[in-house]
Amino acid sequence: MTARAKSSSIVLPPDYRPSEDEPFMNERQRMYFRNKLLAWKDEIIRQTRETLVGLHEESTQHADLADRATSETDRALELRARDRQRKLVGKIDAALARIDDGSYGFCEETGEPIGLKRLDARPIATLSVEAQERHERRERVYRED
Repeated sequence: MTARAKSSSIVLPPDYRPSEDEPFMNERQRMYFRNKLLAWKDEIIRQTRETLVGLHEESTQHADLADRATSETDRALELRARDRQRKLVGKIDAALARIDDGSYGFCEETGEPIGLKRLDARPIATLSVEAQERHERRERVYRED
């Protein structure tokens, strides 16, 4: 039985929140984070569809040059935001794959648990807070060179 098939047999209460009192990344926690990630992905896809429909409907030509410039700027900003969202969907898919392979919730650098609060706030996290801070410090040092 795959992790996905096994996880789908659990029904979480609507008010369930992962707790430090239970084993880390147990079946309930994996299901909680899977549901959270899938809902986030669905919301991004819904917003993207709305954007595409809106951009298609807005493609009318403006007689006024200033209106056209404003419209093009808004369109460029919206497309840039959607591109960031598209990249985020890739990270969500990677997190879902980690849930399936059992590595979700563990720091890629240290192998230690990432922490429930961090995962709840950023379910695509791959590093613990400490490892992320080290990574950002190294990044700052190289950027300053």
